[in-house]
Amino acid sequence: MNSKLIDMKKPILLIVLLFVTAFTFAKGPKHQYVRISTSYGEVIIRLYNETPQHRDNFIKLVKQGFYNGTLFHRVIQNFMIQGGDPDSKNAKAGTELGNGDLKYTIPAEFKDSLFHKRGVLAAARDDNPAKASSACQFYIVEGKRWTDGKLDTLENTRLKGRKIPTWQREWYKTVGGVPHLDQNYTVYGEVVSGIDMVDRIAAVKKDAKDRPLEDVPMTVTLLSKKECEQLDKLIAPSPSLPQAELGDK
Repeated sequence: MNSKLIDMKKPILLIVLLFVTAFTFAKGPKHQYVRISTSYGEVIIRLYNETPQHRDNFIKLVKQGFYNGTLFHRVIQNFMIQGGDPDSKNAKAGTELGNGDLKYTIPAEFKDSLFHKRGVLAAARDDNPAKASSACQFYIVEGKRWTDGKLDTLENTRLKGRKIPTWQREWYKTVGGVPHLDQNYTVYGEVVSGIDMVDRIAAVKKDAKDRPLEDVPMTVTLLSKKECEQLDKLIAPSPSLPQAELGDK
């Protein structure tokens, strides 16, 4: 009787073991990474899980090939480079861009821990009172370094008394960013490799409306599951150094 019970348990244990193994391998990477390629180089961006609606929308558009051939149509040195306007595909030279969009918006996903440090990916938007994001236009922060004095002034003026946390101040002072955009535009990813591409594009010659005189088209692709898993292992979050800088070490 006992031997029969043992024999019956063997296939059950095998099934459980196979299930656990399959579940372990099915978990996949912790983050999704994307590659934005241009003639000025490429960046690898990690999408934040803390902003799932923006993350999932961006992934959907990348899978559709939506961004391929769109331009970085607005560039401001020490500030940011902006792209993703569907009207920028095959746009004639000198045409004003930045008003193209899709027929929906993404609700704002503001998080105190996510701020406009150098290298972050964030959603553009119009002046809607809910601060809902454009479905497709985005920008990558180049930013600049700030002093305590300038941050104090910013808190009392454009931030209307909102205090910048001490640990974020250190980032703005040592690495840089654009703190006046915090809690106004949704941040949903960050550059983990190739931040110099952003610097190069931000420095190009442009017209009076900040459109580069020579088009800067992009190709945006999702990294494979294996590549994402490798990056998750290589690039651990650091409390003292932004991912954009880690990627260049």
